[in-house]
Amino acid sequence: MTVHLVKLCVGVDRLQELRDWQARRLASLARAGQVAELCHKTKQMPRRRDDVLDGGSLFWVIKGFISARQRILDLKETTREDGRPCCGIVLDPEIVSTRLNPRRPFQGWRYLEADEAPPDMRAADEGDGDMPPGMREELRALRLID
Repeated sequence: MTVHLVKLCVGVDRLQELRDWQARRLASLARAGQVAELCHKTKQMPRRRDDVLDGGSLFWVIKGFISARQRILDLKETTREDGRPCCGIVLDPEIVSTRLNPRRPFQGWRYLEADEAPPDMRAADEGDGDMPPGMREELRALRLID
């Protein structure tokens, strides 16, 4: 049974900042001749590893709202820069916008059952119309639009 993870995206105010940061990270790894994969390091390995790897995604909380998700490709044991062991969450580079879903602050990550996960935004919802993406995000955060 698929289960997702949800995590705070600390230091990021807008979804575009996450996209830009990850693009720079992938480019930096490629320039350094390293494997160009997005591996988010976190302290604990999920006990429900098989359920997470059965189509699970990492849902990002940005400024108090689940705003996007990335498919989880792998969960692997790795180490931090200081040598301490940790869990590496290997992410698909594609970031999918989701309907905003309020979430209180928490530490680490939490499980998110599949039936509780916010739906993806449809292309029509994101629209390339007259409204700039930043304005659309702010109006959604204020709950003035869905």
